[in-house]
Amino acid sequence: MADAAAHLVTTLAAPLDRAQDAADAPRLLRWPARRPGTRPAPGDGGPTEGTRLLVQRGDTELVAVAPDSPGAAVRFPAPWPRRFGTSTVAPNGELAVFAGVHAVRAVDPTGAVRWEVGHGCWEGSCRTLHTAYEEYATDHRHRYADSGSAVFSADGTLVWAHVRGPVAASGPDPEALDEWLVIDAADGRVLGRADAETAAVGSDHVPHPDPTRMGLCVGEGQDGVPMLWGRWDGEKLSVEQFCDDERILADVSPSGDRFLTVTHYEETLGVHRVDDGSVLSELDTEHTVPRHPEADPDDQDADETLWDYECGFLDEETVVAGTSERDGEYGEERHWLVSATGDRMRLTARITYPFPISGAPTALGDGTWYTVSEAGDALHVWSR
Repeated sequence: MADAAAHLVTTLAAPLDRAQDAADAPRLLRWPARRPGTRPAPGDGGPTEGTRLLVQRGDTELVAVAPDSPGAAVRFPAPWPRRFGTSTVAPNGELAVFAGVHAVRAVDPTGAVRWEVGHGCWEGSCRTLHTAYEEYATDHRHRYADSGSAVFSADGTLVWAHVRGPVAASGPDPEALDEWLVIDAADGRVLGRADAETAAVGSDHVPHPDPTRMGLCVGEGQDGVPMLWGRWDGEKLSVEQFCDDERILADVSPSGDRFLTVTHYEETLGVHRVDDGSVLSELDTEHTVPRHPEADPDDQDADETLWDYECGFLDEETVVAGTSERDGEYGEERHWLVSATGDRMRLTARITYPFPISGAPTALGDGTWYTVSEAGDALHVWSR
């Protein structure tokens, strides 16, 4: 098998000190290129070529930096510590959304609350519709609550949010399941809602180039990973479930026509048609990914290689995927290029790096991908 040398495009330093600021590792938020004919976000020309922001969450703030303007960091005061939910930033970098235990809250860089949507508590045994973080800040159970997620659409006009029901305005309902909301990013109005029919431990949104479409992957622990696809027609949110709770949604292709999955037990990659979820091609690690060269020859467990959950489209026909989680048991972590043309997936090359890398690769859809440094203090962006 051929090797493919990775070229270091740039290194982006983390804006926060992980130890001093009690911060997560940095990540690059990216939105796919907005399709022609969709309206831009208020006050923004709209991302037509795709948008990236380097973001990092600390306990007291969320920092966003445009990679091409590293000195212009935007800092959003956090309404609660990072343990209590997830967060995201608008493509234009002017608004942050925190998906917390009891509410989805939009905050501007001054810390002013632009809007808030209250919902049921993510702590499984709690039936209180909280109005403030302080109500549960010192409660041990709430420190380990489940969580939802939120993300901006490709054009920045909508926020898609996965929340624990019920939404506060509808009143308490002990039997309410998780809900999926479409929210006006400008004023927080709930435009559409649907019963997600899930019982989430956590969730992740995967944006689509069409801002009226969105993918959602819901983790239910050992019960499976429901995958939802939503469509907002301006009046109603329609939801479909694909893949029988067995596949994790990883990425959408640049065209928006296909999506990429990893099976729950990490043995198979799959490329699917967005319109109906049907499998176009698959690639198992068995008989494909060679055992780790540093593994003990007598270790039969090393014959089983597994894909990382994080993988993605480098471009429309090429996937970058890793086996780093399993490889770490034996030595150097490995990343791979996979051809995804037509009805066949094929392992084409192992990626070689000029220095040791850590963790899974994250594809950016334009032929580049990034890795996070082992210390979590920088991102390395790569190309072939």
